[in-house]
Amino acid sequence: MLDSKTKQKIQEYVYKRPRTVQEIALTIGKNWRTANRYVEKISEESGVIAIKVFREGTRGSLKICYWNSIEKLHGSQAQERLFKQIETGRVKQEFSPFDIYQHICDSKRHAFWEYRSDKTKSYKQNIIGFLSGTQKQLLHFSGNLSWVNMSENNKKLIDVAEELARNKVSIKVVSRVELPGLNNIKTLCAINERVGYDAIEIRHCEQPLRGFIIDDKAARFREEKDLKLYEPDELKGDLAIFYEILDEAWISWLQKVFWHLFRTGMPAKQRIRDLESIQPSQQIG
Repeated sequence: MLDSKTKQKIQEYVYKRPRTVQEIALTIGKNWRTANRYVEKISEESGVIAIKVFREGTRGSLKICYWNSIEKLHGSQAQERLFKQIETGRVKQEFSPFDIYQHICDSKRHAFWEYRSDKTKSYKQNIIGFLSGTQKQLLHFSGNLSWVNMSENNKKLIDVAEELARNKVSIKVVSRVELPGLNNIKTLCAINERVGYDAIEIRHCEQPLRGFIIDDKAARFREEKDLKLYEPDELKGDLAIFYEILDEAWISWLQKVFWHLFRTGMPAKQRIRDLESIQPSQQIG
């Protein structure tokens, strides 16, 4: 078991400079396998440590652990400006994923749009295929988890989330946790009871992004254009735009943005308990 003292020791050691798993193993007095399990657990639970494997699949492969905090978030002025917009945004209308997408080269991005007559269904995005490719970790930027009620090709998205949990995928979520939409939060959290461990962790955070990051390989964000907000000739209906990002450097940056929001968010369990302590008023007369 990874105790708090060992966890703190590993974090302080990696904070000073990047370390190999073997160096960490020697520092904490454990074998390589145990040290590797510990750093992966820290990475999955809080994101303060990131892991990079060089020459993967060869006998000379090298696993490096490095500090992944907000202190080292920005690789460019553009990213710093984008982060400020995301950090101060509260609703999805306050930030467009296109502002990230436009910085990425054509070979490492893809986008498409669709008119949506029914917002409980997805048509072109193949979100099930996208999410099913997750092997270790799914990071999710959400508004109120309304997708738990959606289906695609007659398959419920909540069932896909449960399949990932049963396959030991770690799922972390930032979302509003408030009285409206509380059932969505409970529906997703109920998966933990069915699979027998805390596969899914949700924290309250009002932020403008809507999308997923799967492992270290891809991110997809959704932007919506509501017909009622535009002039009659500008849109034919409610429009959804999907942006897919495959650029390793930008995915790394987006992960850091997520972990900053996640670490500063309120755990859903505590938030739900406090929300449920609010009682309806007693009518007199």
